[in-house]
Amino acid sequence: MQLESLTLKNFRNYASEKFNYGAGVNVITGGNAQGKTNSAEAVFLLATGFSPRVKKDKQVIRYGESQAEISGQAVSAYGSVKTSLTFFADGKKKISVNEAEVKRVGDLLGNIYAVFFNPGELKLIQESPEDRRRFMDIALSQLNRRYFYSLSKYKKIIIQRNNLLKESDKELILDTLPVWDEQLADYAADVIEGRNEFCSKLAPKAKAAHEAVTGGEESLFVGANEKFKGSREEIKEKFKAALAENTERDMAFGFTSVGPHRDDLKITLNGEDVKSYGSQGQQRTAALSLKLAELEIFKEKFGEYPLLILDDALSELDRSRQKRLLKYIENVQTIITCTHIEEEVFVGTEYKRFEVEKGKIVKES
Repeated sequence: MQLESLTLKNFRNYASEKFNYGAGVNVITGGNAQGKTNSAEAVFLLATGFSPRVKKDKQVIRYGESQAEISGQAVSAYGSVKTSLTFFADGKKKISVNEAEVKRVGDLLGNIYAVFFNPGELKLIQESPEDRRRFMDIALSQLNRRYFYSLSKYKKIIIQRNNLLKESDKELILDTLPVWDEQLADYAADVIEGRNEFCSKLAPKAKAAHEAVTGGEESLFVGANEKFKGSREEIKEKFKAALAENTERDMAFGFTSVGPHRDDLKITLNGEDVKSYGSQGQQRTAALSLKLAELEIFKEKFGEYPLLILDDALSELDRSRQKRLLKYIENVQTIITCTHIEEEVFVGTEYKRFEVEKGKIVKES
């Protein structure tokens, strides 16, 4: 997969600009608040429909404007594709694939696929299980549209089930719960099966990526909570049984106590919990390794690497790890944002450079 161009109109601090990317490493430099991260955000939006920075789409619209538009032209083993997103001040958005409007974000997924990493991804290690679930969900939604739709349905039913569990009429709960549980188990089976497969691939690939970046100094282990194993139907039946077993508890507390909405990843470094005992540098490298493993999973499925976006990531690594990282991604189209280029780090790496200032490309080489 290669992103050939990105066009921005009234997006963040860009009035109108176009990036024509090279096939290998693309470095976007500039001072703080000049637009480096904004361009990286736009690329990930084209791939997933979601921003890694804000929850409300209208926040990406340039100040004083009524709408913003981003579009990208890409080519892969499956052919050429153009995707575009238009954001409106009322919160609505328009999605187009090859000039044809599509109604759902799910129809955008899988056209341009990308892996995004910035210093904020440290939350993968430091913060709540929700952040680690989000990591899996974003990757899996790009890999498999069915997963995306099943996850969306699962989340909606969990909300409805939890609302039911808060009812004071116990008889009503017991009469209605089986209806919700049958639907919930069906979508949960897709989510659990998808995560089980993803994690089985993630663990060895993250370990290998971590060894490559650290020079084999440390050993990374990633483990998942695979309570429900087996075929899809076996997972479904085991999940239904777990729901039934926990009915009284769920009614007492007013929420669903089992299911993929409570999943987590166990991440250790040299046998120690990296969240509790790892230094910030070790935690950052562990988080990066998860993203590099994601690259390999995409490659395994599609036969080619996705686009890698490294937003202000190099500055957070020491010199030796910077060099090893660049070596690791030498066959991956990559967009790197940084304040300046340290020539020593990039020795032996061919790259295209864009310098941005106040939302404009002022130099391209």
